[in-house]
Formats: sequence, structure tokens, C-alpha cells
Amino acid sequence: MRDTAFTKYHIDLGAKMASYAGFNMPIEYSGIIDEHLTVREKAGVFDVSHMGEFWVKGSNALDFLQYVTTNDVSVLSPGKVQYSCLPNGRGGIVDDLLVYCIDIQTYLLVVNASNIQKDWEHLNLYAGKFGLRAGKELYDASSEIALLAVQGPKAIATVQKITAEPIADIPYYSFRKATVAGIENAILSITGYTGAGGCEIYIANEDAPKLWDTVFEAGKEFGIKPIGLGARDTLRLEMGFCLYGNDISDETSPLEAGLGWIVKFNKDFIDKDLLLKQKSEGVERKLVNFDMIERGIPRQHYEICNHDGDKIGEVTSGTMSPSRKVGVGIGYVKVEYSKPDVEIFIKIRERLLKAKVVKRV
Repeated sequence: MRDTAFTKYHIDLGAKMASYAGFNMPIEYSGIIDEHLTVREKAGVFDVSHMGEFWVKGSNALDFLQYVTTNDVSVLSPGKVQYSCLPNGRGGIVDDLLVYCIDIQTYLLVVNASNIQKDWEHLNLYAGKFGLRAGKELYDASSEIALLAVQGPKAIATVQKITAEPIADIPYYSFRKATVAGIENAILSITGYTGAGGCEIYIANEDAPKLWDTVFEAGKEFGIKPIGLGARDTLRLEMGFCLYGNDISDETSPLEAGLGWIVKFNKDFIDKDLLLKQKSEGVERKLVNFDMIERGIPRQHYEICNHDGDKIGEVTSGTMSPSRKVGVGIGYVKVEYSKPDVEIFIKIRERLLKAKVVKRV
């Protein structure tokens, strides 16, 4: 297992540790429910240094990204961030990712930890076509960057105490370079994976101890706590956010996954013709969010059925919502069952428990 620049802090704090995407990561500290509610009500700190970061630079950087991602990178201006995905050439998704526009010839891609090597190899399949060289214009900085996500209603107030740069006015899906905790040229962005507000701070590994100590000192008055991956999962499920490997994969199309809004057909890109055909003909299944009506906790791979007990899909992610005290989940269903308020049933221990399709965000 690989450590992050913050691993020793997790161990010293007594976190329950486990392997995640090959990294030694904290699953929980004080308990998933307590950590979840801390983020919803106060402020919590996530070590997300396991995420991957690739630099794409040069005069052909934009053309390259236009081809390998589904979204329209040309609309980005410096300081903006875009959610997108990498199509795999077969209609599936190599990964979902964030694209940061530093300037018109410099971009930062932030990819999922479990896909760093796969994404790198995939991007290099096409880099040469655009004159990008591995280690030069296309550079893997994943092992050099530490990343903290400070999330919750008191997150911005916490981080504002450790930077002179005004940050409350940074728009959603935007970023600034700033001096944070005395660390120059930190990238401070507003994207979030919890729905609770907050920011992300990208720094060099060697600056990690200073950032960790300063953030927790600044957030002490707000009841700030470290948060593990367990609460990250319950928080994102309450918001209906996808997780690669669970809800989207090489076997799922972005149109099936409800990600048509990040597929822009006004440009040439991998799988454009295939996805255009799929858009024209329609898909057979769609990814939906659902709430349990009857008491039960949906789990990955549970069957989703109709009123007659016929299987119409499968749960991809599920949990008990700590905030709402109801079971919540995500899953693929036949398209005729995908509209909000449609009644479905989750098969739990051979019992069909009533649920309904909902729209979250």
C-alpha cells in the first residue's frame, strides 16, 4: 500500500485504516455517522491526496483534451473547472475527471485514484497524435501533490483564516492560486463531493504537515474534525453523486448514467458517432437515484424489481442516510422506470421493499 503525505496523521489519530485504490487510507475516526453530521453541520477535512493529477501543456493541449474528453473544454477560461469523462472507444467510460484551466495552454486533470495508471495509459494512446510527449507536455504529477478537501458550512470560514486572498466569492467550479497557510501558489478550488460547501487545497507533498496543522488550528472554534472515506461515501450518496467503479465504469455509457449534459456533440471526440447513435435511438437503461419508502438499507448488487417482482435493474450504491434516516441508493433500471416518483422495489433478503425514484441534484 502507498501512503499519502498525511498518512501518519491518520494513524496518530487512531483512524481505522484500510487499503483503498492501493493507498493506506482512513475509513473512519470517530464513526461514520458522527463524521457525516460534522460535515453537514460544521466542517470536516478529507485527505484526498490519493487522487491523480496530470498536467497537459503546450499549443496542442486544448485540441488534445477536446478529443479525449466528452465535454467542451474550449468554453473554459483561466480559473475555471469542468466536470467531464474519458470515453473508452466502445461507448463506456474510462474515468470521470475534473479539468482545470490554468491558462489556454496549461490544464490540470484530476482523476480517480483507482484509475491513475489506466487513465495515464489511455491518454498516452492519443498523445502522440497531438504532439504531446509523456513526461513533457503530458506529465503525471500524482505522486508529487497533496490534497485536502475542507467541507461543510464552516469550511470557507476556516480556510479564510489562513489566507489573505478573499475566497467567499469564488464561484462554484472555479479556482484561484493563493498563499494558504503560508504556502505560496496553492491551488484553492470550489468543486466539492459532499454537497455541504467548502473547498479543495492542492499543494506540494513537502508542505503537507504545515497545511494539516494550520487548517485544524483555524477550524478548532468551528468543531472541525478529520473525516474518513466511509462518511465521504454516505455524503455523496445523499447528494446522488456517482462513484467510478460503482455507478459508472467501462461498461456504462455516459448517456445511460445521466451524464448527457457533459457530452457535447459540437466537436470531434472519441465515441462521438457511437454516442450520437445512442442518443438518437435511445438507451435501454438509465441510472436513477431512489429513496426507500419501506425501512431497509439498499446495498450494491441488490436486485431492483417492479411491482410484480420482475427484475428491472440493480443497485450500484446504497446506504442509510445519516441525515435523513432513510435508505438511499443509486442503480440502473429499465428506462420506462426511470422517471421521478416511479415506484420500484428493492429485493432485500428475499423481501421486496418499496422505494421510489427521486431527483436529487
